[in-house]
Amino acid sequence: MAVKSHLRNNLPVVIAPSTNNALSGNAENIGKLLNRKNYYFVPFRQDNPITKPRSIVYDFEYLIKTIEHALDNEQIQPILL
Repeated sequence: MAVKSHLRNNLPVVIAPSTNNALSGNAENIGKLLNRKNYYFVPFRQDNPITKPRSIVYDFEYLIKTIEHALDNEQIQPILL
């Protein structure tokens, strides 16, 4: 409900993904959100390509910077590290 309220008020929603399934079942949904207005992603990377090939984690160092950019309606780049 908090996200819905933000979107209704034209405010940014910042997403910091961390999942073991992002590069398989969730990749389509992440792609859809990347193309929607007011959704911004904290840059993320593969967690461990050898033992967890579908896993991604966000980079905590970019969290504040992503929020600042989102308030200016900009997606921080690059998204994939």
